[in-house]
Amino acid sequence: MSALAQRVDAAPTAGGPVRMSIADHVAVITIDRPHVRNAVDKHTAEAIASALDEVDANTDIRACVLTGGGSVFSAGMDLKAFTESGERPVTEKRGGFGIVERPSAKPMIAAVEGKALGGGFEMVLACDLVVAGESAQFGLPEVKRGLVAAAGGVLRLPRRVSRAVALDMLFTGDPITAGRAAELGLVNYVVADGQAVESARALAMRIASNAPLAIRAVKEIADAVPDWSSADAFARQRPITDAVRSSADAAEGARAFVEKRPAVWSNR
Repeated sequence: MSALAQRVDAAPTAGGPVRMSIADHVAVITIDRPHVRNAVDKHTAEAIASALDEVDANTDIRACVLTGGGSVFSAGMDLKAFTESGERPVTEKRGGFGIVERPSAKPMIAAVEGKALGGGFEMVLACDLVVAGESAQFGLPEVKRGLVAAAGGVLRLPRRVSRAVALDMLFTGDPITAGRAAELGLVNYVVADGQAVESARALAMRIASNAPLAIRAVKEIADAVPDWSSADAFARQRPITDAVRSSADAAEGARAFVEKRPAVWSNR
């Protein structure tokens, strides 16, 4: 394991609204504004985007956990900041909340304690997997405020659950529990309250133990396949899978299996 994977870094915006730690090839990004229920203003969105830039650029990071400090994941947009300054939490490179239009290319796990509402839930939907405390709640209450969940809620939710269920949540704006979210396939694991981050980090470490190139290829294909026709899907995935198959890590994986030892990945 490299020195980078063992150390714990300060946040990209040290002392600011976002903290990031790195250990064992896993980055944990924490929105640290508990005094406003981790609501996201422009500065916080930029800090989230900056953290994700580091995750994507750092070859020693293989998976990422996104969470909120304190007892709430995120209440979404900081409406007080918007009212006072008119600024929206939108970044040029990654869109709303610093994530919704371009999440990390690496696996992302949302670790949710408490409420993930509005933009908070849209950040969760931008992640690949979700671990939630048993008291967590998820919802898109925008229609209750005369708005539309335009930061990915209307776009992503119907892809994650049935259209009827998605529209129920979008039309009523009512939240659902972690248990219900798990029944619907929105949440992968429900854990005891207070354990979401550690459980998500353990899941991220399981992912990080696998070949990084293969994991990134899986995510790239899974993200793209809804836009591919069934007629050309295999042809579209071939350049991605062929590159992995011819990699040094593919050869190492085969050798490690034959030699009955853990693989040592080079990310090449």
